[in-house]
Amino acid sequence: MSEKIKTILPLSFPFETQDPFLFCAYHNDDYPQGKNGNMTVSQADLRGRNMGQDFNPNLSWRMYHGQTIPGFPYHPHRGFETITINKQGTVDHSDSLGAAGRFMEGDVQWMTAGKGVQHSEMFPLLHDDKPNKLEIFQIWLNLPRASKFVEPHFKMLWKEDIPVIEEENLKVTIIAGAYKGIKALKPTPDSWAASPENGVRVMTVELKLGAEFFLDGCPDGTNRSVFFYEGDKLQFDDIEVESLHHIQLKSDAAIAIKNNSNITGYLLVLEGKPIGEPVVQYGPFVMNSQKEIQEAIQDYQRTQFGGWPWTEREKVHAKSKGRFALHADGTEEVKS
Repeated sequence: MSEKIKTILPLSFPFETQDPFLFCAYHNDDYPQGKNGNMTVSQADLRGRNMGQDFNPNLSWRMYHGQTIPGFPYHPHRGFETITINKQGTVDHSDSLGAAGRFMEGDVQWMTAGKGVQHSEMFPLLHDDKPNKLEIFQIWLNLPRASKFVEPHFKMLWKEDIPVIEEENLKVTIIAGAYKGIKALKPTPDSWAASPENGVRVMTVELKLGAEFFLDGCPDGTNRSVFFYEGDKLQFDDIEVESLHHIQLKSDAAIAIKNNSNITGYLLVLEGKPIGEPVVQYGPFVMNSQKEIQEAIQDYQRTQFGGWPWTEREKVHAKSKGRFALHADGTEEVKS
């Protein structure tokens, strides 16, 4: 093992992460053509599936908790954040604050659940004439005790604005933090990533044949994970690593990652200063104690975190709608 590498682990689903991250789900689905113009999966394609709990990794695509449209109908969160990185496909967001949005390839949604919010994340099949590929990461970033009850908030990081470094055979997308002096867009205001001293960095990296990615070191105590989720083999300095592995680096390790293979290699990088507080999780609630979990359940049963202002559990937007974000204060962003 290299002196710069702490450990190399097989990838799991979801990806095993380190504090301040809670987990990362990688969804890679080859959805079929939409049927009847209503963005749904045909009944024929649904036969034999475990509807409502369709997570079979042996199938080319999954419905997750959706019944006719793939995705995650409304459900609550408290005490943490979600970062959804869209690599391919369409995601429709709706929440209990009355906010909504549609984001596509290259866009990122950052949502702070804080004291409690309900939201849905659906994957409408917009194309009736061709397959509907979906590839997204959803990363859960913890909130410290002092921020567990902040107001819920979501923002869009649009692909036109996200900094990307493209060199020969190399592409680095900077979603949080900074790389080579280039800073990412600001996250939500109460995020653990909002303070530079917390060293949160999120990047995706694409290495074609001959590409070399130099990952600089971090301050002492930073937790660092590199997920090699697609490709063949990459060189981490003098160590050859096969795809589908999670590489944990030492804090101060500056390491060169090179692709000598004809197959493009894809990485997700997650780094951050650990929060270092107790983590107690019950489904979509992440708090510091079992007592707080019980309070979260009781609060949700009593208030429904504001209720669900939409008529559908599997809320999707009009097929003709493009990329947009409607915020709780009524402001709307519209993208081409």
